[in-house]
Amino acid sequence: MLIEKTPIEGVLVTSLQKFEDERGFFARTYCQQEFKDAGVDIDLLQTNVSGNKHKGTLRGLHYQDDPYPDKKIVTCTRGSIFDVVVDLRKESATYCQWFGEVLSADNRKGLYVPPGCAHGFITLQDNTDVNYLMGETFVADLARGVRWNDAAFGIEWPLQPVTMNERDEKYPDWVR
Repeated sequence: MLIEKTPIEGVLVTSLQKFEDERGFFARTYCQQEFKDAGVDIDLLQTNVSGNKHKGTLRGLHYQDDPYPDKKIVTCTRGSIFDVVVDLRKESATYCQWFGEVLSADNRKGLYVPPGCAHGFITLQDNTDVNYLMGETFVADLARGVRWNDAAFGIEWPLQPVTMNERDEKYPDWVR
């Protein structure tokens, strides 16, 4: 497993190191020690999957507030997504900046989203599944979000959303 830094402090991209033979391949998708070596302390508490029927489905941008901010590792197990992280940590040098990466079943990349960052994605294909390894359990009263097209972030989405839920569409502007 390879772990690379991104321009956003604490956001990491993971890639598989495949061991291939005539049967196919084998690769580690998560290793707690490798994440610790990269400066990330995450105990996995929950796994979620998001099934998305149509290209252009947008989910996000979501985060969980204190005292239980979420941290997660996101992978795409079928289809492809443009995955986005927005830094909402006011003390961060990259506050209000965003990072995006294409995750797909073919490239087998993953994205680590640290506490204090919002996360969302848009599907690039029909029938796309996204897997989340969660370092915190979901607490509905702490669930928050920012709007996908908020000018405070200037996210360059590769396509316009076709489908999103009303909650995601109506998040208020982010106040710096």
